[in-house]
Amino acid sequence: MKKVVFGAGLLLALVAAVAFAQPVKQVAPAPVDAKINWLSWEEAMTAMDKAPKKMFIDVYTDWCGWCKRMDASTFTDPAVIKHMNENYYAVKFNAEGQADQQYKGRTLSYQSGGNRGVHQLAVVLLNGRLGYPSFVYLDEDQNSIKVSPGYKTPDVLLAEMKTISGSSN
Repeated sequence: MKKVVFGAGLLLALVAAVAFAQPVKQVAPAPVDAKINWLSWEEAMTAMDKAPKKMFIDVYTDWCGWCKRMDASTFTDPAVIKHMNENYYAVKFNAEGQADQQYKGRTLSYQSGGNRGVHQLAVVLLNGRLGYPSFVYLDEDQNSIKVSPGYKTPDVLLAEMKTISGSSN
């Protein structure tokens, strides 16, 4: 008899727990094709001529492990993707790229030296403080707003982008 009463009590407790449990909040995953609309430097300059808005420049190198981690984690976050695409022209710029680039009426080039060379545009954008990854925010007139060095988690990058864009989205 004790076993039956115990079993019934246990069953009643289980039913009550399920009935009063709070539903788990589901976070909708980002669509499979959702990604940051990365532009080349040239594409961003053309876009700025047609419809100026702030720029976000990811200054990276091919050998940078933290840059690759940003690509795999932070830049795949749905909230980061949404805010970036709505508020910035996003540019990936290889600091060791060899193609000449135009910026503010100047032609900037790759400069070899030491074990690795560096592109003059990276030097200009980063104010001579080369470290990767680094992120540069430019205003609508292509003037520097901020240089932000180092790896960022999605929440940190999103907060930074929102502050600079002046948007709470």
